[in-house]
Parts: sequence; structure tokens; C-alpha cells
Amino acid sequence: MRDVTQETSAHQRLMLLDTASLYFRAYFGVPDSVKAPDGTPVNAVRGLLEFITRLVHDHHPTHLVACMDADWRPQWRVDLIPSYKAHRVAEETAAGTPDEEEIPDTLSPQVPIIEAVLDAVGIARVGVAGYEADDVIGTYTGRATGPVDIVTGDRDLFQLVDDERGRRVLYPLKGVGSLQVTDEDLLREKYGVDGSGYADMALLRGDPSDGLPGVPGIGEKTAAKLLAQFGDLAGIMAAVDDPGSRLTPTQRKRLAESRPYLAVAPKVVQVAGDVPLPEVDTALPREPRDPELLDQLGARWGLGGSLHRLLTTLSG
Repeated sequence: MRDVTQETSAHQRLMLLDTASLYFRAYFGVPDSVKAPDGTPVNAVRGLLEFITRLVHDHHPTHLVACMDADWRPQWRVDLIPSYKAHRVAEETAAGTPDEEEIPDTLSPQVPIIEAVLDAVGIARVGVAGYEADDVIGTYTGRATGPVDIVTGDRDLFQLVDDERGRRVLYPLKGVGSLQVTDEDLLREKYGVDGSGYADMALLRGDPSDGLPGVPGIGEKTAAKLLAQFGDLAGIMAAVDDPGSRLTPTQRKRLAESRPYLAVAPKVVQVAGDVPLPEVDTALPREPRDPELLDQLGARWGLGGSLHRLLTTLSG
């Protein structure tokens, strides 16, 4: 069984999809008038298939994994920072069961269709209990021996950018026809940090969309300046304890007061690199894994040209 985490080849290129990020974009980018014969909206399904077709055509991966959120709000992160993604919880569930995420009514029924189609096509689809897709992406990236393209609309994954190891983020600006190719030069130009410094900057500035409070009064630019001056979060906190360091009194006070948050935030913000990945074939499929089922799915959900274009691109 071919697995990119075990092989070494100069000709391999792994593409990792932050699948939920992409189907959310497809859902909002493709009109909801796109429906199956029975009237079920399939705009996210067809939009995601078009995304994958364009990505494969333009970037020529040899291996492809659709990374999934088996748990979009892992309890181990919530235990460290209870506000983590709390505002996005649609319904709390019993202990040990992932909370339900708030998803548009006409999107949630499309997710099982997406999963079934990807499986029938033969695109590796990986989610691991207790982890977010980001963590699956982080672990695949850490184990890969060749270049990696991460496709996501989530800036948190900029922390994985590493020019030396050929790791970049393809960040959709509009659909996937316009992608920001995020490398270390771009990160330094836009944010003043490289990939390894992005997570520290993110936790210092905070992120309301993820329920991360950050350090009061420290935004993106101040965080970047502190990291440039002191190296990393550990260097900044050492400066807090050094009366001779060049922190302003206000910065010193706010950082000191934020110690409890800063002690746990790195584990929450940094993607996991030790997810127990299943043994799957990550090679880009050239023909459908289950042609008969795929024909049935295509007909039932009216996937038409979107599915045909994907299969044609994969075969070529």
C-alpha cells in the first residue's frame, strides 16, 4: 500500500485539503439554486468537486488527502481554554461526545453526500476521533518527505509554512481560481513573522472567531514586533521577568497578567503533530474506486458536469 508518509521521492507532491473550509466556501460561493433532481441543494457538493478539479489541474499533486473534522472542538482544547469555539456551538451533547457545530440548514445534509462521493472516487478521506482537520494536516505535513500544498481558508495553518521543506499554504482569495501562494516571504511581508512564528503571533493577538482572548492591547503588529525583538513566546515571557528588558510598563503588566492564558494557549493554537493516522492509500486516484456507486450518486444528486470534469482531470 502506497502511503506518502513512508515513501521518499523527489517527484511526489502531497496536497492536503482542509475539507470543511473548502465546502463552506463552496456553499457560500455557489448559488443555492443548484439542486439535485429531488430538489435537495447540492451547491456545496458541486462546488467542492469543481475546487478539487481546479486544484489537481493547476498544481499536479501526486497524493491527495481530504482532511476532515472528526471533532471540530476537541475536549482537550476546551479543557485548556473553555472559550475555545464556544460561540459556534449549536447544541451541547453528553460528556465524551463532540458538540454539534452551528451549520447552515441546507449545508449539513450535503456533508454525507460529499463524503460518499469522495469515497467512491477514491480520494483518501481522513478524520481522527478527538482531532480537528488542522491536526490531521499538521501530522501529514510533519511526516511527508516531499513538498506539501495545504489548501485552506484558515490562516491558522500558516504556522506550517516552511520554505526549506517545500511546505506552503494555498489560501483561496476568491473560489480557488485565485489562490494566495503563502510562503515565508509572504508571511514576513504581511505579518512580520515566518511560519514557525505565526502560531506565537496568533495566540498573542487572539482570535475572536476561535474564542481565543489573546493578550489585551497586543494586536498583530505589536505581537510581530515583540517576536522580532525577543525571538519567540518563551523569549517574550523571559523579558517580562527581566527588569532591564525593553518592554513598556503596559506591555509588561498585560503579559504578566496573561500568564495563565499564555501557559496553555500554545497547545491549543499549535496544530498537533502526533495524530494516529490510519493506514490509507493517499495516491491520487486515476480511476474511480467504485464506478457503479459513483454513477448512482452522480445520477441521484445531479452532479453532472462537476463530477465528469473531476474524473476527466484525474484520469489525465
